[in-house]
Amino acid sequence: MADSLCFPLAAKTPNYRSSLLFRNCPLPSRLLPPKSSLQLNGSKNKLNVLALSQYSLLSLHHRVAPIRALESDVPHPLHKDSVDFKRTKSYEEWDSLTANFAGAANIPFLLLQLPQIILNARNLLAGNKTALFAVPWLGMLTGLLGNLSLLSYFAKKKEKEAAVIQTLGVVSIHVVLTQLAMAGAMPLPSFVATSVVVGAGLILNFLNYYGMLNTTIWQFWEDFITIGGLSVLPQIMWSTFVPYIPNSILPGAIAFVLALAAVTMARTGKLSEKGVKFVGSISGWTATLLFMWMPVSQMWTNFLNPDNIKGLSAFSMLLAMIGNGLMIPRAIFIRDFMWFTGSTWATLFYGYGNIVCLYL
Repeated sequence: MADSLCFPLAAKTPNYRSSLLFRNCPLPSRLLPPKSSLQLNGSKNKLNVLALSQYSLLSLHHRVAPIRALESDVPHPLHKDSVDFKRTKSYEEWDSLTANFAGAANIPFLLLQLPQIILNARNLLAGNKTALFAVPWLGMLTGLLGNLSLLSYFAKKKEKEAAVIQTLGVVSIHVVLTQLAMAGAMPLPSFVATSVVVGAGLILNFLNYYGMLNTTIWQFWEDFITIGGLSVLPQIMWSTFVPYIPNSILPGAIAFVLALAAVTMARTGKLSEKGVKFVGSISGWTATLLFMWMPVSQMWTNFLNPDNIKGLSAFSMLLAMIGNGLMIPRAIFIRDFMWFTGSTWATLFYGYGNIVCLYL
């Protein structure tokens, strides 16, 4: 794959340390000129070889240049320095292949929530509403907020397959919350407020994806999910270790104040350009860290209460592992560090890690 992604760039000074890393790497045959052009004599031959070496090292250096974490939400960072890169056949092939992998992840993620939805429907039809109280609506709401934040992230990057996956997650979790509200397991005011946020989020993301949304409205939505995500994350992490630590809303309250101050300073121009980028990346990273924390919380619960492991579904964990694993190639291809981190973590710990706990 690395060989297939080589492309010419404008002349730059090659990085010395990067050149040392690849001094023993074989050069792709496409980079070499025809044999007839190499049959030169004297200084002219030396100049051509030197130019070829610099060109090859420059191409190798660009191919492995990482995308900074703060630039993960920049649309299409892979080809930002090359005008003709998207026109190459190899790029189109890899783009299509990795997109198909990401699209295939819809199947396991759909099956992930479907059994719970069917079970809840059966209990409602049978009049067994108390069975739905076993489903924690706050945990489902947290997952919904994470999906909604990542939907905005991927819609902004124009990653259609990943945006569809997050949309599927939002809709399926909202269906579960609707069932919980019907059973009285979720307070009605909380459900109404959640429904308004979900409806607004889906409409705004749809309009933004197709370029039909005002920039000011989109910034307001991004600020909303940034403040909400940053407020929820530390509170969930704190609550994981209760009762070993005091039960308190202080972490969420402090995070809310800090998030509100950061967003206000960013919008009023009181932060540097790097600071504004940092605030803009908070919503995506908080959603990713929220999902990354879920397997940690589950394994901590398994450690404290080994008997609870019997209630875990190995099939659900396997589906989550497959779904996240299918998205890793796409994250690597577009060099999205945040997406790669979240998908890899979920594959290893939420899937494989919890499955191992079942057999220990």
